[in-house]
Amino acid sequence: MDERAEALADPQNTEPATHTVLTRLREMIVTGEIAPGTRLRAEGLAAQLDVSRTPVRSALAVLSAEGLVLYSMNRGYTVRAVTLGDIFNSVEVRAALEGLACRLSVEQGWDPEILRTQAEIIARSRAIVDGGDWSEAIELQWYRYNRMFHMTIHQATRNLTLRHAIRMTLLYPLFGDPVRVSPTVAAHVPGRARQMSGTTPPHIVQSQADHEAILAAIVAGEGEQAERLMIEHVLRTKTRILSLATLR
Repeated sequence: MDERAEALADPQNTEPATHTVLTRLREMIVTGEIAPGTRLRAEGLAAQLDVSRTPVRSALAVLSAEGLVLYSMNRGYTVRAVTLGDIFNSVEVRAALEGLACRLSVEQGWDPEILRTQAEIIARSRAIVDGGDWSEAIELQWYRYNRMFHMTIHQATRNLTLRHAIRMTLLYPLFGDPVRVSPTVAAHVPGRARQMSGTTPPHIVQSQADHEAILAAIVAGEGEQAERLMIEHVLRTKTRILSLATLR
């Protein structure tokens, strides 16, 4: 199921080298592995990632469009410093776009096989939540299904412009809790609030329930309801970050 679902969820799999490099570079930037202000040279990155320069150059162009890197004639590509305000802005825009994607996907009509795959994704992530245990490895797996859930909806819209627009709002990691793995967010949140839980965190339980409610609305053909639920779901990230950032 996983390989089929990921292929459905991410059309960029048609260009594996570029997709792999883009994913890796985005991860390195949003987690701070590559620091803000760093100049990104295609030759050095190609050697580091053991790929040719072509997919690196393609990935840098995409990252520039997304706003994670800046380009100038004199300096080439450099990593942009992302602020907490940037992340809040991106969450708000993403909420509107993801909600629109839900509604459009219902209006377009879902392929039954893709809908079954989406149900499988949710069932797999539900099993993780119900397991009760939590760790970095478990969190990574849950967020993998989370990413597949969202991207399957994007794909179901059959709207390439919308999918590109959503991708440009992703200024925080999708492979872990941004409160813990995003340096920009972590800098504003007390250490005690960033500790890895040993049991399924409440925000994951809530997110899982959100996914199930969104899918139920999609299955019922309630596009406007799915849109509303998705907007609320995405905005929970901003609300949670704000509440934790004000802790003392």
